[in-house]
Amino acid sequence: MGRSCQLELRLQGNWIRCHGQPARTLRRGRWPPEHREREHRMRRLNSPLANSRLPSKRQQRGISLLESLVALVVLAIAVLGMLVIQLRTLAETQTGVYRSQAVRTIEDLAERIKSNPAGFAQLSNYVADWATAAPAGAPDCVAAACTNEQLAQWDLVQWRESVAQKLPNGQANTFLSTSETGGLQRQLGVMLAWRVNEANNTEDKYFSPFQIETNLPAGVTCPDGLICHLVYVQP
Repeated sequence: MGRSCQLELRLQGNWIRCHGQPARTLRRGRWPPEHREREHRMRRLNSPLANSRLPSKRQQRGISLLESLVALVVLAIAVLGMLVIQLRTLAETQTGVYRSQAVRTIEDLAERIKSNPAGFAQLSNYVADWATAAPAGAPDCVAAACTNEQLAQWDLVQWRESVAQKLPNGQANTFLSTSETGGLQRQLGVMLAWRVNEANNTEDKYFSPFQIETNLPAGVTCPDGLICHLVYVQP
């Protein structure tokens, strides 16, 4: 078979034909190398993967960069979520500390009333609303002797100053219990108010889930924007 002969290859058979000559059967193992190379090339062209293009190195780098950016965004969101939880925990812890401080401050007033020899009889002298100012010319019961009434006034002034120092924007309101009348009033209501680190909201958002009846006197309510703690003490 000369070089000028045009070959007709049958890839699915095992024979080879030259135009104008009868077909001759060849063993696959004895095909010339150029015939095997052409057969492999044609098989690759007919393969389903021949028309598919593999991503280039530049495309692969772009996909890797996009995946990295998505991972960074997810990580940033997770870190912000943890930060919000930590800040909320710190705010709740601070609120608990202030509430404990308010309880100890109320206990201090109760001890002052008990230390007054006529504290039970002078209970009305410990009454003061949110706006009550210290009386002018109040005596200093540490430097000089005071009467029971003067001692009650002095204790109340000193105690209200300690409330303002120990609590942020601390305020106090002391009143006689409305459940007792006449000379039988033996309970003193003490309401402390202080600022809390919370977002501004309406008052009903905090009190509507509870609706607790406290029988408070008229005008005794928690100031707007503050959190309050109420205790009744009895000397």
